Amino acid sequence: MKNYLPFLLITAMLTVSSCGSDKKDDADAFLSELDEGIDAPAISEETINDILMQIPAPIEISMLMKESGSAYDRTILSNPADVSKYNTTFKRAINLGIYGTDLIYTNIFNKNQEGLAYMKSVKELADDLNIGQFFNIRLIGRLATNNDNLDSIMLITTQNFNAINRYLQENKRANLSILFLVGGWMEAVHINCKMAIDNPEVTSLAERIGEQKIILENIMLLMSFYAETDPNIKELYEDMLQLKEAYGNIEITYTYAEPTTEIVDGVLMIKDNSSSTVHITLDNVKEIDRVIETIRTKLTS
Repeated sequence: MKNYLPFLLITAMLTVSSCGSDKKDDADAFLSELDEGIDAPAISEETINDILMQIPAPIEISMLMKESGSAYDRTILSNPADVSKYNTTFKRAINLGIYGTDLIYTNIFNKNQEGLAYMKSVKELADDLNIGQFFNIRLIGRLATNNDNLDSIMLITTQNFNAINRYLQENKRANLSILFLVGGWMEAVHINCKMAIDNPEVTSLAERIGEQKIILENIMLLMSFYAETDPNIKELYEDMLQLKEAYGNIEITYTYAEPTTEIVDGVLMIKDNSSSTVHITLDNVKEIDRVIETIRTKLTS
């Protein structure tokens, strides 16, 4: 499975594009207008990246849906018109992640007009979080109207997120990064569940949901660092324990095989021949979908 460092579409919006004193002024304004920093232990960039690297981008899941013949369904997405309801830092950050995934979904299916509505809502949330100054409107415009160069765009978003996440951590704002991540990941699984239920014959959709079991454990571990000091993350963490329980019925079997070497374009590569098998039923998918629907309704209400 090909992995990206996925910080969704949000990272394309949060490009640190200024330099010199302007960059410092923007950064200072960004921090001074946010709530008080969370008194939680800093997590090393390496630890966060190790976890993030294991999370498939919503873009990958959406591509799988499209390739499997699944139809676009806007009714499963969050309503971009609800943006005005999100009037706390917690709700804005978590829904920024949700909207970011929905925007990628519309992009994958070439729904440019609907993508523009999500673009508008994402920009509004970014402004409300006082990070509008990091919003790269030209790049986000490319993402909303052209999906021919997705790998390059994801590389750009990865680089942007690394810089922003590092800065947030240094200033005790890493809880925002966690919320972006959780919102985007949960929305991706939510979309995948709906598609898998509607297309039970496409077993790859259910298998991809099952693969998220390990990723969920890593997300829960990441959240646990902040649950003790951030009451909103604590409540979300407790809600997601139900999701972890639903995933307890999923089994993943690993089969080890010795790696081999091969020459690719004149370069010696090591090939991992190990494999994994996900044991998941449609009933498992429906239970995961039910739990996520409950949590998501709470987050988007």
